[in-house]
Amino acid sequence: MRLTVWAPDGLPEIRPGDDLGAMVADLLAGDLEDGDIVLVTSKVVSKAEGRVLAAEDREQAITDQTVRVVATREHARGVLRIVENPQGLVMAAAGVDASNTPEGTVLLLPEDPDASARGLRAALRGRTGLTLAVVVTDTAGRAWRDGLVDIAIGAAGLAVTDDLRGTVDSHGRRLDVTVTAVADEVAAASELVRGKATGRPVAVLRGLAQHVTEDDGPGARALVRTGPDDLFRLGTREARDEGFDAGRRAGYDAGYRAGYRTGFDAGCATGHGGHASTPEEIRAACEAARRTAADAGAEQEGWW
Repeated sequence: MRLTVWAPDGLPEIRPGDDLGAMVADLLAGDLEDGDIVLVTSKVVSKAEGRVLAAEDREQAITDQTVRVVATREHARGVLRIVENPQGLVMAAAGVDASNTPEGTVLLLPEDPDASARGLRAALRGRTGLTLAVVVTDTAGRAWRDGLVDIAIGAAGLAVTDDLRGTVDSHGRRLDVTVTAVADEVAAASELVRGKATGRPVAVLRGLAQHVTEDDGPGARALVRTGPDDLFRLGTREARDEGFDAGRRAGYDAGYRAGYRTGFDAGCATGHGGHASTPEEIRAACEAARRTAADAGAEQEGWW
């Protein structure tokens, strides 16, 4: 097997409203074949779609794009926030980017990266008549390793995973869990030839036509782990704090319930025993005893 990856020069600066599909088609005119995978950075997609935001304060833009905080860590320049954004991606700073954009502006990710990929694919097919795949990429960190790689945040016309379960390895052993993330692998390969500051936001990968499909497919959203499959829903510190708070609350509730019943019974018994004679005095005695016993129960359960 041989893979070929290249990133051509020549794409001009993208501005809001530009026909990115036509511009990419012009850039790659005469260079494409059936089964090629065209990879486009999210930055130029965001620019064409008008996802450029005037923002002196990037932090507010991050807050606005945060659906759920996964972890925060202090560092010399402020606070790093790992969050889930509206696209369902867990990323540093919600994917809000202040690089390769004019001063005083930030770039938000495409609103629907899979839809963006489908639009670009349709434009390229209309111009070339070829069956191609399109992947929209963005840079992300990884939970277990240092360094950044490009991943697929949008895809069309590509089988984003290769499910090898049920096949056998070279020694005849059955594979039971192996599902490779093809879309992420090609995204990472494209970054090697595009670079970060070279002005080459488009790449082409040739040699994986077996993963290119006639239909658009499920898109890169299918790669996002959710619910019980998300084994790292919180950072270590955040998971510890959440567990501690849940345990403390459970202890308080258990102590309060036990103290309420004990105090109520004791208070009413005392009230009826001669220390209170009117209904109001009995109720006051019950309430006072209940609060005293409830506080004692909560202290015993470890709330205080």
